[in-house]
Amino acid sequence: MMVKGVCGKGAKKWKIEEVVVVVVGFESFLGRKGLVNYGITPIQHHMNFSLSRFVVTSPLLALNPELSNGHKDFNQNHSYPLHRDIYRQEKPNFLKPKFPILFNKPNKTQIFTAISIQETDFPRHSAPKELEKSLVILLSFKIPQNSLVSLICDCPGVLDFQFLKKWEMGFSNFVLLSSSPLMIKSVLEQSKRFQIDPDGFFKSVEVLRGLGFIDGTVSKVLEGFPGVILMNGKEIQRRLEFLAGIGIPRDGIDRVLRSFPGYIGFGVEDRLKPLLYEFKDFGFSVDLISREIIKEPRILSMELGEFSQCLEFLRTLKCRVPIKEKIFSEGEFRAGFEVKLRVDCLCRYGLIRREAFEVLWKEPRSIIYKVGEIERKIEFLIHRMKFNSRCLVEVPEYLGVNFEKQIIPRHNVIEYLRSKGGLGYEVGLKGLVKPSRLRFYNLYVKPYPDCAKMFGRFSGDVKVQSRHPVGLWKLFKPQRYPESKEDVKNTKLFMESLG
Repeated sequence: MMVKGVCGKGAKKWKIEEVVVVVVGFESFLGRKGLVNYGITPIQHHMNFSLSRFVVTSPLLALNPELSNGHKDFNQNHSYPLHRDIYRQEKPNFLKPKFPILFNKPNKTQIFTAISIQETDFPRHSAPKELEKSLVILLSFKIPQNSLVSLICDCPGVLDFQFLKKWEMGFSNFVLLSSSPLMIKSVLEQSKRFQIDPDGFFKSVEVLRGLGFIDGTVSKVLEGFPGVILMNGKEIQRRLEFLAGIGIPRDGIDRVLRSFPGYIGFGVEDRLKPLLYEFKDFGFSVDLISREIIKEPRILSMELGEFSQCLEFLRTLKCRVPIKEKIFSEGEFRAGFEVKLRVDCLCRYGLIRREAFEVLWKEPRSIIYKVGEIERKIEFLIHRMKFNSRCLVEVPEYLGVNFEKQIIPRHNVIEYLRSKGGLGYEVGLKGLVKPSRLRFYNLYVKPYPDCAKMFGRFSGDVKVQSRHPVGLWKLFKPQRYPESKEDVKNTKLFMESLG
């Protein structure tokens, strides 16, 4: 990023004439807040600069095909805070951009250059041309845009031109049939952090091949757990022997490593064996455990004591019989792991474990929903409905209702009425979820015909069709037989005998 502007020595305001930014991805850099997304924020003392021209350029037109000339002007005036001492600090720690920012100041027109932001070995004195060459090399690896931005943000040192040039030559001589761009991204980050050269990496690959792994498995392991290049062959062999010891065949071991490569990073004595003993303590056989691990290798990611907590939760859970049958449909072992996945999902959105278990206890239906469906509901709750995730502790029923048929239509109705000023009070999450479908219709839809189409059911345009043709009940009416005199006589005798 190059910033052109003019400023006197005693000036308190910078007049920025032009900002030129070299970006990896157009969408990833420009957001609603523009430069603020780069992390230019005031800490203590700050001064303002006004922006009159904003130019985004890319070294490769392939990055931004929509920009015909390789650049785009934004003729909008914005004012962003800038730290007073930015041009004096060698490493401004307060900057937290998504991409390294470059400042420099030669001649009359100020061109500031400042690099890096984190305490890393970022190439401070790299010229913009070298950075451009580094980007070209990174792009030649065909790493997806989001992953590339994440790589540069997490490890700015990968922009070192000499480092990338060395690895470009190394990968050109490297033959791996199933190598993927994401594998290259993981290897580059790990190699830069631990100063690993291509020769050391190739030796690790040969170790994995020597253990009998096919290229596809090697690629998945390097992509998901690049730390394997720091391990020796004996350490890896011990992990494989553990899986073989519980009856998992060779193809099953390949499946475990492809689906969950992080398994190689677990210790055998301090993690895997105690976890196996925990499973056995609940009465599960080794055969069942091995079958479940092959089906879902992430079972091995459970912390010690976590499975016990989930299983005890299920054994004391009180809910309707049909729901409990669905929860245990694949067995008690798998049900315990499914609870763990949903607890982790809720914790990712800010709940603590106790609150997550409380939500599942109050709304057991959320256990039978897929994790992706739960995430979808929570994302909608936070980003569209503007509620805090902790509202789930008070209204766990939100996770148990149908997303398409109930949550979206009700939210649309409330938002429409709020925009028209038709609500005399604020409707919270409880008021949105708790009422029955008919009660919600009578409260918010029936008085306002415009909301009928949004809500769908019970609206005037929707006709509820009968499930059977009219008059079908007559076909199922039992045939009536005429009563004979003998039947009447027998009935009277029977009634008299009772008296």
